[in-house]
Amino acid sequence: MATGWAGDGAVQDQIDATVNDAVTRARQQLRQGPGLKHCEECDARIPEARRKAVPGVRLCVTCQEAKDQEQASASTFNRRGSKDSQLR
Repeated sequence: MATGWAGDGAVQDQIDATVNDAVTRARQQLRQGPGLKHCEECDARIPEARRKAVPGVRLCVTCQEAKDQEQASASTFNRRGSKDSQLR
């Protein structure tokens, strides 16, 4: 049953689109190929086990954690989904 301007299944379509966009973005960030032997940020040695576990690794664990924290704090998605943000 549709209400207002939204068609049947519109909410689920929006959820599916959001999930698909997030999966696509995550796949684009995956690196492939051989990883670096030294971190491109701090030049620390990257252990062989990390290079095998993470294909295309470019950062040491410390620098990767810092980068992940930066990205998490700079997220531009409105997870709360206020009505104001949906009307824009």
